[in-house]
Amino acid sequence: MNTEFFLLLGTAATLGFIHTLLGPDHYVPFIAMAKARQWSTRKALTITFLSGIGHVSSSVIIGLVGLAFGIEVLKLTELESLRGEIAGWLLLGFGLAYMLWGLRRAYKKKAHALIHAHESATEADHSHDHHEHGLHTHVHPEKANITPWILFTIFVFGPCEPLIPVLMYPAASADAFSVFAVAMVFSVFTIGTMATMVYVTLRGMQWLPLRGLERYSHALAGFIVLLCGVGMQFLGL
Repeated sequence: MNTEFFLLLGTAATLGFIHTLLGPDHYVPFIAMAKARQWSTRKALTITFLSGIGHVSSSVIIGLVGLAFGIEVLKLTELESLRGEIAGWLLLGFGLAYMLWGLRRAYKKKAHALIHAHESATEADHSHDHHEHGLHTHVHPEKANITPWILFTIFVFGPCEPLIPVLMYPAASADAFSVFAVAMVFSVFTIGTMATMVYVTLRGMQWLPLRGLERYSHALAGFIVLLCGVGMQFLGL
């Protein structure tokens, strides 16, 4: 193990950390969805971790295929750029759709509250024996939550831009172990930074007075994800 190898590992760790930290699309969607859908911290971190694995694995696989078949770095970079375009539009579209759904949900919730307020006023004029007529209950069937799968799919399309041109090809000039080591270090620091940002932010948000925004939590989450998609697609974040 020479100095050049350890320098390469240090570069992998640094780029994994910086490219994730400076790209809010790597962690903000998980934070927004976790608050809106009331995920536990453990569930939010699990979804973030699995999505992170999908995120880095796709670029690692593309890089390894490129190394195996001698594909030019430029062509692989163009492929990663195309994947970034797809991921950006997917994130933007998901955020827009979720925001519209959240607004519709908030409106229906408000209408539902007005109906109950009217019923309460009516019941003040008419005695009602709940034991005789039965309790008025609402049963909401549990629906499958596909949000984690949507996020996972988007992150599989999302490329790790620095990995192939900056790390894997220089490592390939050494040996297979160097390629594996660089890919692993980059992946660990990328996923670790994603999870850390989600955890720290969710813990910090517990102290914020957000109770008054609960009705619009889904719409706000969609809007935040939409902004991440816009930033990724048009601002290069």
